[in-house]
Amino acid sequence: MTALIKRLFAEFIVVCIYLAGGLVETTVYPANQNAIMKKQFIYSLTERPTPQCHASTIVQTRSGRILAAWFGGTREGEIDVSIWLSRYENEKWTKPVKVADGVQYLTADGKEFRYPCWNPVLFQPSKGPIMLFYKVGPSPDSWWGMLTTSSDDGLTWSVPSRLPEGIIGAVKNKPVELEDGTLLCGSSTEDNGWRVHFELTRNLGKTWIRSVEINNPKQLSAIQPAILMHEAGRLQALGRSRQGKIWESWSTDGGLHWTTPALLELSNPNSGIDAVTLKNGMHVLVYNRTPKGRTPLNIAISKDGKDWHDVAILENEAGEFSYPAVIQTSDGLLHITYTWKRISIMHAVVDPDKLE
Repeated sequence: MTALIKRLFAEFIVVCIYLAGGLVETTVYPANQNAIMKKQFIYSLTERPTPQCHASTIVQTRSGRILAAWFGGTREGEIDVSIWLSRYENEKWTKPVKVADGVQYLTADGKEFRYPCWNPVLFQPSKGPIMLFYKVGPSPDSWWGMLTTSSDDGLTWSVPSRLPEGIIGAVKNKPVELEDGTLLCGSSTEDNGWRVHFELTRNLGKTWIRSVEINNPKQLSAIQPAILMHEAGRLQALGRSRQGKIWESWSTDGGLHWTTPALLELSNPNSGIDAVTLKNGMHVLVYNRTPKGRTPLNIAISKDGKDWHDVAILENEAGEFSYPAVIQTSDGLLHITYTWKRISIMHAVVDPDKLE
């Protein structure tokens, strides 16, 4: 009965949000700038697989297919929250399917004992299957890392495996693959203050190397790094902090060691970001540039990772537009997904050549 009441309450809240926004099913969101070529919901507001959703991730497979995943359930932290996935086919998204959950075992009376799932991260290495990292546990300060893989463009997935103790995997943003094939994952923990570290695997997750924590949370509370790639093998991490701005750190040894994080002059309301280095060497950042709330959602560019310029706005109305994920696909375009008021995932296609 309690679960039913929670679900009905969640549905009531969603309807209120829906009506407050004055939305209709066929709403088309105009581009803020010419660079924004297309925006569409991954699933419609009237055919939601779950009452709420959050923390999307996007990847292009070696065959060229685009996949997106997110966590969804009654609301964040509820035990029914699972990992959902959709495939982009013929300019449309397929009906979402559940690909992972937090079920641990069946109780003596046949009921499921389970925990919520959190923060999926998709990644396609140059060799090997698609990787899907996600977290399971009661809360971010006690969750653990999980990994499942797919060799058929996301149609089927392996039996999930728990990552080794102390290894979270990519905590929110996609890994990067270094020249020698090493996968470098930005990670963080929240059980003893907000702390950032990095995890490296040279064999697609069979074994791992964990860096030391790079920040003192008493001085700078930081989590969820996104990784940019610079000339001469230099790496830059950007992430979310409790200090009202985005932090940065640099590595010159392939991610084993990092400089002490410092704050950039980029306002951020303690909300997830993502970034990507383009094929031409430019860097793109997607983030909430605001001291509070989670709107607007901005796109910024930089040549050096230090001097950033806002060039487009994905969302600028009231509500939550957050937790972006961004990739550059083989045709050179940017594909971005993000949370849309916690009731759907928005997908945007952006022409980086028009970001000025």
